[in-house]
Amino acid sequence: MATIREVVDALSRGPGVDAVVVVGRDGLPIQSHARNGVDPENVAALLPSVINSMTQLGEAAGRGEFGTGVLEFGGGVAVVSVLNADALLVVLVQPSTNVGGLLYDLRRHRSAIAGLL
Repeated sequence: MATIREVVDALSRGPGVDAVVVVGRDGLPIQSHARNGVDPENVAALLPSVINSMTQLGEAAGRGEFGTGVLEFGGGVAVVSVLNADALLVVLVQPSTNVGGLLYDLRRHRSAIAGLL
């Protein structure tokens, strides 16, 4: 069986991936792999508030619980996902990277990844 470190390392080898950070709801990194100047501790600290805001948006819009989102910035894309009640995931990719395969893999393997925590 794979470990969370192996999953993070595998995700980080995807095309255009700059960082993969698994984050506790307390904002502390559980496991990470980052390059190109990404600070995983800073990203981890900010992610819970982003997820909380997305959850509030889903509730206000009548869309239910937040699961996964794609946030586009001038310098790239952040794919954020709730793994379970205690853990979150963010994958930062470079601009113009196709995240379709990543989204499919996260949807398909989310519960398996969460089970490793």
